[in-house]
Formats: sequence, structure tokens, C-alpha cells
Amino acid sequence: MVFFLEPRIGAGLSGYTAELGAAFISATIGIKLHDREDHAAYLASWLQALRNDKRCIFTAARLAQDASDWLLSRMAVETASEMEEAA
Repeated sequence: MVFFLEPRIGAGLSGYTAELGAAFISATIGIKLHDREDHAAYLASWLQALRNDKRCIFTAARLAQDASDWLLSRMAVETASEMEEAA
């Protein structure tokens, strides 16, 4: 996985991947996410990316899932439901 600091072709994909990955990991370990104050503007940037590349959401989701799976496997974290059952 390659991340760039300056805009290039596919700019923003790493941000979308990170956001999706954070959502996947948070859901798995039971952290509740909070709404962003700039939610409308943030979603508008996603919509623009989707207009430019109809498959970018699938690419970002795949990369996010791969990264989340890798991180969670190294954390040996149980899912939220498994933690609740154990309590």
C-alpha cells in the first residue's frame, strides 16, 4: 500500500481507505464513531471522487479491509460481541 503526501492520480484514496479502515476496526472492537462537524463537505469530496472513478469506493474498501484484518490479527482483539459474551 502506497500513500502520497501530495496530490496525484487517485488522490484522496488513501484518506478514504483510512476512514473506512477506522470504521471497520471501530465496529469490530466496539468503539462508537462520532459525526464530523464538516460532514457535508467531507461527503462532497467522496462524491467527487466517485464521479471521477466509479470503482474507487470498492478499491478503498478492499484496501481498508485488508489493512484492518492485518492490524486486528496482530492485536489479537476479540470482536465486540465476543467481549460482551465474556463479560
